[in-house]
Amino acid sequence: MTALKASFPPLVYTDTNILILGSLPGEASLAAQEYYAYPQNRFWKTIAAVTRESAPSCYDEKKRMLQKHRIGLWDLAKTARREGSLDSNMTDETVNDIDRLLQSFPQIHTVAFNGKKAQVLFDKNFNRNSGIRYLALPSTSPANAGFSFEKLCEAWQKIIG
Repeated sequence: MTALKASFPPLVYTDTNILILGSLPGEASLAAQEYYAYPQNRFWKTIAAVTRESAPSCYDEKKRMLQKHRIGLWDLAKTARREGSLDSNMTDETVNDIDRLLQSFPQIHTVAFNGKKAQVLFDKNFNRNSGIRYLALPSTSPANAGFSFEKLCEAWQKIIG
């Protein structure tokens, strides 16, 4: 049987107003206990580009960049079974309490989904709030090779404006 994997706590700040939701940390992220730790994942490089920041070199710098731009992170799946890191291999998902997080941070005005799986899990388990803007964004995963870095940045620019 495939091992049960668990997500991290939310990475949010008192003034977070943009929440990016992924699906479930991949193998490299779970091993490092850091969001988007796999070197080929383009998440941090994309966020740096759309916020016009230098690419952060360590996890503390990455978190500071998010905080500076009032961006939070969490994953939809609290737990799931998955062989490897591909979202398509996820089964038996339980979800994090996104509603409670949004109630605790009422200033969040934008929820962005990093990839299709995150959006599908959200829509399957939660209702959309009319006061929040929802953005379906292309996955920053290297498995999403159909999107060049330039196209990713163009799509992800929507989180800022």
